[in-house]
Amino acid sequence: MTMNWIRQKLDQIKEPFQPGNKFEKYAPAVNALDTFLFVPDHTTKKGAHIRDAVDLKRTMITVVLALIPALIFGMWNTGYQYYSQTGEEFGFMDAFIHGAWKIVPMIVVSYGVGLALEFAFAIMRGHEVNEGYLVTGLLIPMIMPVDIPLWMVALSVIFAVLIGKEAFGGTGMNILNPALTARAFAFFAYPTYMSGNEVWVSEAANVDGVSGETILGSLAAGKDAITEMGLSSAHMFTGMIPGSISETSTLCILAGALLIVLTKVADWRIIVGGVVGAAAMGLLLNALPSLGVDGNALTNFAWYNHLIVGGFAFGIVFMATDPVSAAQTMKGKWIYGILIGLIAILIRTLNPAYPEGIMLSILLMNVFAPTIDHYIVEANVKRRKKRMQTQTVKTA
Repeated sequence: MTMNWIRQKLDQIKEPFQPGNKFEKYAPAVNALDTFLFVPDHTTKKGAHIRDAVDLKRTMITVVLALIPALIFGMWNTGYQYYSQTGEEFGFMDAFIHGAWKIVPMIVVSYGVGLALEFAFAIMRGHEVNEGYLVTGLLIPMIMPVDIPLWMVALSVIFAVLIGKEAFGGTGMNILNPALTARAFAFFAYPTYMSGNEVWVSEAANVDGVSGETILGSLAAGKDAITEMGLSSAHMFTGMIPGSISETSTLCILAGALLIVLTKVADWRIIVGGVVGAAAMGLLLNALPSLGVDGNALTNFAWYNHLIVGGFAFGIVFMATDPVSAAQTMKGKWIYGILIGLIAILIRTLNPAYPEGIMLSILLMNVFAPTIDHYIVEANVKRRKKRMQTQTVKTA
């Protein structure tokens, strides 16, 4: 009964926005609210389309649900890191509420600014509002340090939407992952807030002068992060370490990965390829001392720990698998994922200025994904032509 009542009210509200009526130009804004609450009532009528119950909204909602475990843990971990530094006694809800108080405003700003731009472009271009920003709007704050000012979040969102997506024609046309584009903007425009060894867990640093230095930042500075911070691989896997909001818990990220892989929203080949590439590069760098080559704290960092610290796990699961900016062919996905893993660890270990390499690695491979697919398709075409010529000769 309630949904029927809402349906009737929405139909009344939409009446002035119908074609030929006074506010026809602003129809995309109203239709966006309609499709957010109800399943779109239009289907394909012709053409060679695959027809099923899955639409973009369902796909985006699935990804949002997959992000929830990492987001919830990120809120709690933010409070945990804060209270751990201040030495105050706290419980689970104390830590969670403190983290939510910091993170929820970032999410509100991201959605508010981003959706305002999405609506504006939809009205200007005369097309419907796309649900793609449901995921991007949540990803952006989740990959930022918790103490970043809200106005920086807003500027990063504006840059991502305008330059990373709308400049290419909107959702489905972008060549770069919009969320990573936002992080890259913040990283290069405001490095002191995004640097790997200056990511503060919250205003706790202003209270007692102790910064929430990340493991990668500590290693890049030549410190023994594991010993000095008293951490183990278990701490890193569960996520009870300083870092960007939702990138610390590999366990929660794996839970989200399971959902999007089983629902086929993300392709497992990219994820597995990324892990294989990162593990291979980590093993190679770990072997340098045995070859008589002096390494550094990051090259000597155990290869398996590289997979569970920093933004690698979050990036390879939720960023690299973006169906728009990733490779599309089956072989291309393997190559794309493996190269992301290789390059991420290479940047992380050999360039102290960028102790977190997954962002640059994914953005670089976003650019080369069409090239990878091109050569895969060309190779397939040549192979089929050769097979056809061989069959023709045999028949003759």
